[in-house]
Amino acid sequence: MESTKAKSAILLSVIGLIFIALMAGCTSTLKTENIYNPVIKPSDFVSGIDNKYFTLTPGKTLVYEGKTEEGIEHIEVATLDETRVVMGIKCMVVQDKVFLDGNLIEDTIDWYAQDKKGNVWYLGEDSKEIEKGEVINTEGSWEAGVDGAKPGIIMLADPKAGDEYRQEYYEGEAEDFGTIINLKEVAKVPYGLYEDCLMTRDWTPLEEDIDEYKYCSPEIGAVVLEIGIYSRERIELVDIITE
Repeated sequence: MESTKAKSAILLSVIGLIFIALMAGCTSTLKTENIYNPVIKPSDFVSGIDNKYFTLTPGKTLVYEGKTEEGIEHIEVATLDETRVVMGIKCMVVQDKVFLDGNLIEDTIDWYAQDKKGNVWYLGEDSKEIEKGEVINTEGSWEAGVDGAKPGIIMLADPKAGDEYRQEYYEGEAEDFGTIINLKEVAKVPYGLYEDCLMTRDWTPLEEDIDEYKYCSPEIGAVVLEIGIYSRERIELVDIITE
């Protein structure tokens, strides 16, 4: 006959196995429930964008430059005086032009909107890769609400170190993430010296070599557009043009 201690040990083992099985089931359920699915209501959004790290002013163009392996990269980020409705939300329109050694190689139109809490949402882009004046590729283009694409947050209302957020979602095409590193960085760029900058890490699981830091000043916005974590290439603010 088995002793009382032996029976207790067997009972505890059975309970343990049942608990592990239940936990495995819970883990599976949680993974399923954590599918990215932001709830978007047009009534939750406001007109204009005044997030202190990401303010958009129609007619203003931020100009960036840096030396890369391919040559001198020149980028112009212009807030246009126009809007576009995406998912029922009136978005501000930003045009991003990239030049390499004076030749236009990329022309992208981005759509942004701010919710009542102050978060700035990214609702899509129309991206064109250009070669010798001709469009050769539109990969990376997406629009929230179309073909399963979903909006993401490009700038949090109240960022804190360690916060991680999805910036965009179009499976297999646009899956960028952002992580808040620090809010007290100093950035010295050709256009000036800026304190209390927000430092972020921007990355995507789709491309291992696309992993970079960005610095945003509460005075201007992005003053260091990118620092390649692996390449160490810096694209920095060199001018601001206001119409």
